[in-house]
Amino acid sequence: MKQGLGIFALVFFLITGCSAADSSDDRVVGMVFDVGGRGDKSFNDAAYRGLELARDSLGTPFVYIEPTGEGADREAALRNLAMDPDIELVFGVGLLFSRDITDAARQFPDKYFACIDYVPEEGVDIPSNLSAIVFEDRKGSFLAGALAAMSSRSEKIGFIGGMDSNIIRRFEEGYRKGARYENPDIEVISGFIGMTGSAFANPSKGREVALGQYAKGVDVIYQAAGASGLGVVEAARETGNLVIGTDMDQSALAPEYVLSTIVKAIDRVVLSTIADVETGSFKGGRVNTYGLDGRFTDYVHREDGTGLPDPAAVSRLEELRKGLMEGSITL
Repeated sequence: MKQGLGIFALVFFLITGCSAADSSDDRVVGMVFDVGGRGDKSFNDAAYRGLELARDSLGTPFVYIEPTGEGADREAALRNLAMDPDIELVFGVGLLFSRDITDAARQFPDKYFACIDYVPEEGVDIPSNLSAIVFEDRKGSFLAGALAAMSSRSEKIGFIGGMDSNIIRRFEEGYRKGARYENPDIEVISGFIGMTGSAFANPSKGREVALGQYAKGVDVIYQAAGASGLGVVEAARETGNLVIGTDMDQSALAPEYVLSTIVKAIDRVVLSTIADVETGSFKGGRVNTYGLDGRFTDYVHREDGTGLPDPAAVSRLEELRKGLMEGSITL
């Protein structure tokens, strides 16, 4: 495994006293991060937290690979991890892994694979050793839109996505529907950072797009932009406006300006997937959807005065969430 990894930015071995290649008794988990890598305060960091949870609760050692540039080495990174005899499960973090990890799963049928935010291709079967992990992003974003509409004084809100892609468009769609469900007259302005994977790792561009929206009268922005979202948060701080985050609780980044976060519990999904492999109950060959039951997709409501301080807003969001779960509100 150690040969060939020099093309990647970093490989970390978190195994006491040995490397993955030296460990014959432990089942090792490998993970390849998406563009932006660790430190994005978003889906990459959430996935890494899942590895830590598995290490601490299950004793599972892990390795990871950071991307370089726009992440063009995804396929080679997945293959390098899968070739290591001690690695049993390989994660790809992000929608851009979908095709490469499907190919890798076919190439290494004796290994397990899992992809966060997997995008299925029409007519392409998911291999039985691949778990295609998705979240109910439309429904979570619906709640973000409703919250933005409730919180906006200008009746003009914004959406900023990272890479202009089908999955990020789903965030935008749910957000628009939630906002207009709450206020049919609300105006929604949308923007995207770019057309390639690097759009998830460009905070300066995120800040620029956000400042442009705030200048047009937008007072709440929902961002689904990975590390680029850090720039959106900074723009909210600079202008005194509000932002709604995604994936991980981002309140600490700017407590007075981060209204809430639509949290995808990627860490818990990583942990549960690792546990499924260890117990022989791996859910491969299908799309595994994690929903709005509060365990895997939720919104931040903290009791310390940050994140949804308005009890009426909390009550209304709970009402909407119940409607989405029961089917009385459909998307």
